[in-house]
Amino acid sequence: MSRPLYRGFSGSSGRLSNGSGIGDSFNKSYQLKDFSEIGFGHELLNPFGTSKSRRSLTLGLLKLGVAGVIFLALLGLLFWVLCIPTSSQAILYRGYRRLQEQLIADLSVVGELSLGIGKLKELEFCPSDYENYVPCYFNISESSNSAELDGKIEYERSCVHRSAKEQGCLVFPPKNYKIPLRWPTGRDFIWKYNVKITGQELSSGSLTKRMMVEEEQLSFHSDSLMVDGVEDYSHQIAEMIGLRNESNFNEAGVRTVLDIACGFGSFGAHLFAKHLLTMCIANYEDSGSQVQLTLERGLPAMVGSFATKQLPYPNLSFDMVHCARCGIEWERNDGIFLLEVDRLLRPGGYFVWTSLTNTHRSLRNKENQKKWTLIRDFTENICWDLLSQQDETIVWKKTSKKKCYSSRKSVSPICDRNLDMKSPYYQPLNPCIGGTTSQRWIPIEDRTPWPSQVMLSSAELSLHGVQPEEFVEDSLNWELSVQNYWSLLSPLIFSDHPKRPGDEDPSPPYNMLRNVLDMNARFGGFNAALLEAGKSVWVMNVVPVTSQNSLPLIFDRGFIGVQHDWCEAFPTYPRTYDMIHAQGLLSIHKHHRCSVLDVFLEIDRILRPEGWVIIQDAAPLIEAIRTAIPQLKWDARVIEISGNKDDRLLVCQKPFFKKQIQ
Repeated sequence: MSRPLYRGFSGSSGRLSNGSGIGDSFNKSYQLKDFSEIGFGHELLNPFGTSKSRRSLTLGLLKLGVAGVIFLALLGLLFWVLCIPTSSQAILYRGYRRLQEQLIADLSVVGELSLGIGKLKELEFCPSDYENYVPCYFNISESSNSAELDGKIEYERSCVHRSAKEQGCLVFPPKNYKIPLRWPTGRDFIWKYNVKITGQELSSGSLTKRMMVEEEQLSFHSDSLMVDGVEDYSHQIAEMIGLRNESNFNEAGVRTVLDIACGFGSFGAHLFAKHLLTMCIANYEDSGSQVQLTLERGLPAMVGSFATKQLPYPNLSFDMVHCARCGIEWERNDGIFLLEVDRLLRPGGYFVWTSLTNTHRSLRNKENQKKWTLIRDFTENICWDLLSQQDETIVWKKTSKKKCYSSRKSVSPICDRNLDMKSPYYQPLNPCIGGTTSQRWIPIEDRTPWPSQVMLSSAELSLHGVQPEEFVEDSLNWELSVQNYWSLLSPLIFSDHPKRPGDEDPSPPYNMLRNVLDMNARFGGFNAALLEAGKSVWVMNVVPVTSQNSLPLIFDRGFIGVQHDWCEAFPTYPRTYDMIHAQGLLSIHKHHRCSVLDVFLEIDRILRPEGWVIIQDAAPLIEAIRTAIPQLKWDARVIEISGNKDDRLLVCQKPFFKKQIQ
């Protein structure tokens, strides 16, 4: 059962020290102020009475103030141009223009937030239909040209339909929802009512979706991917590659694995204990979702499919791609799905395919034999070596030598350099071999093994245009930040009293913290610092499409992540992350398509009850956004950062609201 939280917006501001001794000196180092002292109090929460006129007056004054500041800034610019000699203007122009653009961007966001707050009413809870709803996916099997789907229900992503944030509502958890169990217990047992799954799906008996029902829990402790179990299966794959067992994957250069249609994540759960990081992708499913159950177990997963568009990962990102009865017909569309796998695989990487059609008995069928011949010939043409075939499982190894492509039959062309450099985000599948022109074409066996690869060498950093000094400074800053962040993850910071009488001091965080999402990951420094601190978490590193694409660097460090436009719904189910973090996201947010409040509504959708939000950004932006937090019904506090007068830290916790029994 969950612990009671200190509700409301009690207290608002403190100070965050970058020094040591955080735990013992917590109460001493935070100088607290009530939010009402800085213009945030009952007036915002009460839409009736005299507060309405006060709010209108405050809003009018704020608009006038913003306009005045902009006018003074432009006037100062004119005076500066007239006073500075012509010879000096050219030298100073570039730096001043950057400052001017940042000022206008900050004022624009502040103005947007103030207008949004003035117009927005108290947010209500969404209808029960939204409990497990993922926006942006629509049923393409209902269309007239989908006869080739053979009765299957297929969904495709297109963010044109009305979502929860467009409704302006908050997603309620299911009636019998419970806070997930701590890791690693939560890997093997989840609460049955936390996910949407029918009785028929529980008893389906699928080998890739095997579980046990134990009263209110679903148990994966004895989960079996193949007949002999997932441990024997992964051991078999290791031997087919030429290794002694799966513990030697890392020595062979395997760290990141893409698991297509992963069942309920048992393969990735087993590999995690071997220091491999597995990303599960599966189609959107209205019920019995592979992605939802995998995330509920505390394992990486997201909605994604092989359909018409590239997956949102860079070229040469994964060391292994795995497909166990994933349902993809690899021979279709002239092998374009195999070309997408090739694009994602690093040189020397492995493709593991397990299917009932691969058995000797199945291959006696002429149709299956024809399909297998097409796949075998195509993989040979794109320079994959067939390492081994045992029962249902086949393992290929991608070539690590570029000269192979010049000696093969010219069936699939090589992608040109411009296509290789383009981000895959929302791009159609390419009928060509990608990644061959990249400087990141390095065989997996020649890469620095895990965990040393977290700290990239100067030569590796140069491939991404990053200076070693900048990278080291970023890493050191994040190590300090994580130490400070962790001391804040307690409901005690929302109370004016250190604890309630009789309560024990909770060890932060007292609730489960396993699934973490970084909304503006940059180099993946937050991810690295969490691992350095020994935290049992995994991080979904997100690179916004509005910023420089650093996702290849993140993958080269042995992490995982995606590119994403935060004006769209993230490809995951409600209540899937324990912590959501963002540094500098408000500063780079381009609000021509959506407001900042829209982004925070999406955060609320994917955040678990009692989950945490940590936002670090420019002080004016934090001060502006915090006035919208009560409408999200979060507990929140703004923290001043010692030694950094420009930024503020906004720490929030989402309360656990339970449905009233009718």
